[in-house]
Amino acid sequence: MNTENAAFGAAASTVPTATATATATAVTATAAPITSPVEPSWSGGPGVATEPDGPEVRPPAPLRIAVVLGSNRDGRFGPVVADWLLKEIGVRPELRAELVDVGAVDLPTTLPGRPSPEVAAEVAKVTPALAGAEAFVVLTPEYNHSYPAALKNLIDWHYDEWQAKPVGFVSYGGISGGLRAVEHLRQVFAELHAVTVRDTVSFANAGSQFDDDGAHRDPSAAGAAVKSLLDQLTWWGLTLREGKEARPYGS
Repeated sequence: MNTENAAFGAAASTVPTATATATATAVTATAAPITSPVEPSWSGGPGVATEPDGPEVRPPAPLRIAVVLGSNRDGRFGPVVADWLLKEIGVRPELRAELVDVGAVDLPTTLPGRPSPEVAAEVAKVTPALAGAEAFVVLTPEYNHSYPAALKNLIDWHYDEWQAKPVGFVSYGGISGGLRAVEHLRQVFAELHAVTVRDTVSFANAGSQFDDDGAHRDPSAAGAAVKSLLDQLTWWGLTLREGKEARPYGS
């Protein structure tokens, strides 16, 4: 059963469900492009931290995150969750996010050895964002105990872009909250040499958890769940950044 817009009575989520039903209106997600990060303000001036009687210590550049919206279904609920997620990322000065929407690109399911100019143009809509990202959050519904075909197709059109980078998951659906889709995705990203973080944000009966304006009805619980996810993603992202600077992956 396709559970992206299903409504069931019980919840299996890291975030408690609410009782009211929200209209699944798509909210335009906005985020600062990962290609133009702006350093946060620190004591000692923008982008600079100081230690008493010591040299200036510059904080690391913001971690560049690609949020992959994995559903292209008509009437999808994903943009509501994506907008909430981008706002949560946006309040953290150490992170910069860009949305990669599978619904905004038309990638063929055939993988040609030499793509036509038309196909190459479609691929070019998403590849630079994936290549430039240092970490990913994959946002997925659950379709028939797994994840959408359009998301798998986007993944399969790329390879190097995923390697040696951390991947976090935000899922939504009916009673399972999309967790079965996440477990399948972990196997896929392991094959691509990516690192998946443990904690997952999951919304069971997602339509009831957000109001008509796209705000979560229990922001403290949802905020705590996404904080844990982003904390882990940030640690892995910065650690892998430093590791690759010292030794390119695969050497």
